[in-house]
Amino acid sequence: MSRIISLTNQKGGVGKTTTSVNLSVSLAVSEVKTLLIDLDPQSNATTGIEELLVDSQKNIYDALIRGATTKDVITKTQLSHLDIITSTSDLVGAEVELVSIMSREHQLEKVLKPILKKYDYILIDCPPSLGLLTLNALTCCDTVIIPIQCEYYALEGLGQLLNTIRLVQKNLNPNLEIEGVLLTMFDGRLNLSKQVADEVRGYFKEKIFKTVIQRNVRLSEAPSFGKPALLYDANSTGAQNYMALAEEIIIRDN
Repeated sequence: MSRIISLTNQKGGVGKTTTSVNLSVSLAVSEVKTLLIDLDPQSNATTGIEELLVDSQKNIYDALIRGATTKDVITKTQLSHLDIITSTSDLVGAEVELVSIMSREHQLEKVLKPILKKYDYILIDCPPSLGLLTLNALTCCDTVIIPIQCEYYALEGLGQLLNTIRLVQKNLNPNLEIEGVLLTMFDGRLNLSKQVADEVRGYFKEKIFKTVIQRNVRLSEAPSFGKPALLYDANSTGAQNYMALAEEIIIRDN
């Protein structure tokens, strides 16, 4: 049975999509069958592995709104253990279109139901908001990874996110848990990074991943080449960080 993990933080620029892409690739090269779902209208997870797509199929909008079958929206990649459901800018309108649909919070759950036995992990890259798309992801997933950048205002807005998670647990998905909080963009040379890391650890305690994603030029460059960091520069700090994170998650789940 698949383990479904949503990566969410309504604050933009925290490394959510970078984590979605690089974690899914790291799991795949660890020979763990993985599906990445790009649920963000900005489609950055899709473009982030554009060079790996074998034959682009229909996308998540087709499945959620147009009733396309799940198998028709899955796109293969050059990695044998990684598939993706791509996104499109059409998804911008999905928030409005979902409002009129019965059981609107469960649409993604219905899409994923036929393929739950096909993958070990399903990772969902959520949009930077707490709208209906994110609500769909939280309703169908087992756990949530919350990326937090080691910069000013790191904890800003987190209360709202945690409150949303509590409401989903109460009304839509009682089994929802926080998989972990991931510190991103960490720069060991800066006192600020260390202070923020200490503050976040004090707040979330045992929910923090041991792995920290360090600020890394190669990690930032990779998306512009349509590749994950691991295939752009396998020896880079960023690529190694995400391999360590994948290993931490696999060990934890076993």
